[in-house]
Amino acid sequence: MCNNCVQKEYPDRGNTCLENGSYLINYVGCAKCHQRDFVLISNKATEDEDGEEIVTYDHVCKNCDHTIARHEYTFSVVDDYQEYTMLCLLCGKAEDSISVLPDDPRQTAPLF
Repeated sequence: MCNNCVQKEYPDRGNTCLENGSYLINYVGCAKCHQRDFVLISNKATEDEDGEEIVTYDHVCKNCDHTIARHEYTFSVVDDYQEYTMLCLLCGKAEDSISVLPDDPRQTAPLF
């Protein structure tokens, strides 16, 4: 992957996990052709391993097909929670956990 194409390597995105798309704010331009144009997605693949969905794809320069970054997104259900993770040089790193129940037990205030 190309750290010269991004402003910051693996920026912290908190709980924002992207299954598709690109974080263009972090893109400074292609280090190979020196153009700042659209970033395309190529080689997208989805795997399902033991109940975990893994989506991977490459961010590539629209003009010269230079590979900017490899994107990995995962989704799984653990106990009563949907777990999401993202790891990408361009889009950053993030993880999130959301309850599948109507009321998240972690958000409930104690009675006493």
